[in-house]
Amino acid sequence: MTTITRKNSGTCSRSTTVTLNDDGTIHSIEVVGGCNGNLKGVSSLLVGMDAADAIRRMRGTTCGPRPTSCPDQISLALEEALEKQKHS
Repeated sequence: MTTITRKNSGTCSRSTTVTLNDDGTIHSIEVVGGCNGNLKGVSSLLVGMDAADAIRRMRGTTCGPRPTSCPDQISLALEEALEKQKHS
């Protein structure tokens, strides 16, 4: 398993912790701050999904006038975790 914690930028949420299984699927996601119920729901829906698929679905999502969003920040954390996993 690979776990990373990434500080979020440009969102109400402060950080995202992602754990990937060895096969690149999502084991767990925890977002600190932000819209608690929504982020728990999104995180729950992502468990078991291929991380690369989740990145493609969420990357570039915006929140109101902001150029990013919590899902976009999750995708960045997933990308970091996949990179770390490749080099482990």
